[in-house]
Amino acid sequence: MPAMLPLVLLRRPLAAAARLALPLAGPQACLATGPRQNNGVFYEIRTYDIKPAKMKEFVEMVNKYFHLRTAHSELVGFWYSELGAMNKVLHIWKYDNFAHRTTVRHALANDQDWQGKFISAALPLMEKQHNEVAYLVPWCQLGKPPKEGGVYEWVTFQMKPGGPALWGEAFRAAIHAHINTGYTTLIGVFHTEYGLLNRVHVLWWNESPDHRAAGRHSAHEDARVVAAVRNSVRFLESQQNVLLIPLQCSPLK
Repeated sequence: MPAMLPLVLLRRPLAAAARLALPLAGPQACLATGPRQNNGVFYEIRTYDIKPAKMKEFVEMVNKYFHLRTAHSELVGFWYSELGAMNKVLHIWKYDNFAHRTTVRHALANDQDWQGKFISAALPLMEKQHNEVAYLVPWCQLGKPPKEGGVYEWVTFQMKPGGPALWGEAFRAAIHAHINTGYTTLIGVFHTEYGLLNRVHVLWWNESPDHRAAGRHSAHEDARVVAAVRNSVRFLESQQNVLLIPLQCSPLK
């Protein structure tokens, strides 16, 4: 991507954007750190580094035994990295609130099948585990791809301190500019609550890596996209993206 245009986001047709519940900015956007969702639902984002020689074995174990884990709580998606990172898996879990997560974690610790068939065998295959808690931004609902297949892109933006009250409107405008180009599907925009703060993760779906590349090339020649990105980059400290492939067990495929 040209250096002047950070990886800010991929995009969805106007008709599909209507389903994302993207309200106009209101006076609440000026309060505290910005508008927040009205319920306790949050998402735990887990990232595991897998030993390079053990990646195939780990993926096979997940596909075989993860039904034991999803019996306890809702899995949003499970992917492995293809580009931008190596030997990593990323999975997202939905919880009603923190009490719900505590109950689930207690049940998992006492689930002998889960502990014996998966955890005891999987832990030696891992090098590192990391988790974050994030909320969907209030102007975005969790979406789904138009069909199975394709690839996902996980784009991480480290924003300047100050929260959405500082950078939220400019960031949303950049998201909208890419959505309006119509070459990709927005799945979700997540703002961290635990972990590194002022971090936003954006999950997109594309038909293929080549389809994404062609779409981004066209978007970078769109004056509306260029203007929105240049405005939002004022609040950006760093960014990274990873191309993800869904596992067989992933609800998002």
